[in-house]
Formats: sequence, C-alpha cells, structure tokens
Amino acid sequence: MDYNSVEQKMDKSINYLMEELSAIRAGRANPAILNKVEVEYYGMPTPINQVGTISVPEARQILVTPWDKSVLVAIEKAIQKAEIGINPVNDGNSIRLNFPELNEQRRKELVKEIKVLGEDAKVAIRNVRRESIDHAKVSQKASEITEDELKGIEDKIQKITDKYIENIDKLIQSKEKEIMEI
Repeated sequence: MDYNSVEQKMDKSINYLMEELSAIRAGRANPAILNKVEVEYYGMPTPINQVGTISVPEARQILVTPWDKSVLVAIEKAIQKAEIGINPVNDGNSIRLNFPELNEQRRKELVKEIKVLGEDAKVAIRNVRRESIDHAKVSQKASEITEDELKGIEDKIQKITDKYIENIDKLIQSKEKEIMEI
C-alpha cells in the first residue's frame, strides 16, 4: 500500500481549504481575496497580480495600482464581477477596496461559512480514506494480501485520516478566532 499517495490526496484537500479560508474577508484587508480575480487584458483573462501592484496601505484597505492605466476600468469591472462583497473605488490612478468593520451578525455568518468549508474538507479526507481502504479490500479479495495485512493497512490509513482531520479542526478554530477577535 502506498501511503504517500494517500497523504498527497489528503494534502490537496488541506491546501484547498487553506486557499478558501484565505479568501474569506475577516474585516482585515487580505490581498489573497483577489487571487481568483482575472482581468480582461488585451483579450486574454489575466490574473490581477500580473497587471498591477497589489498593496495594503491600511489595515482595512487594499490598493491595486495597474502598470498600464488603460486597464483601470477592466480591473474595476473584474473586481465587481468577482462578487467579493466589496465595491471598488476608482480614483483615476488606482483601485481602492475599503473593507467595512464587521458587525456581530456578519461575524457569525462567516463562522458558519468556515465550518461548512471545514466539513467539506473532512468529507474529502474521508472519501480518500474510503477509496484507499476499498482498494486494499480488493487486493485482499484477490489474495494479494492477507486479512491481517488488510487490518494493518486500515489502521494505518485511519491514523493518517485522524491526523488530517485534526489539522482541519485547528485551521477552522484559528480562522474562527481571527474573525471573532477583530
């Protein structure tokens, strides 16, 4: 049994969760919120960080300064189309994204969102576990491994799964704490 492939698949789930968590607005300006925004630049969808500089001049503001001023309106439209919940402000030279302070209700909604993302990641991890154990059971039925070896493989995969589930719980708790303390 190749445990490295099992861990690689589970790592992908963790990495996806971390990417999704970084995109959640927590009241603080985080440039990662723009990672998925693509600007129409010379007829090609281009990642926003390839058409200008993204900076955080203040705790609750992101500033996007294009290298080519002609793309300013396209950046503004791309941010609006991305539906990140912030309206871009075009000042003629750059785009400003001002993050409002989070109220208690919005914080609770974000925590619920985070918990859903965490559960989705756990389901993905459990699916990897199930697929791996099913593969081992097929090997056992084909007499490639013994029942004892199957039991050992199941235990090892369960330990790996438990480790990844624990990592997900830590990530979720950390993000919840970040949101509730702002």
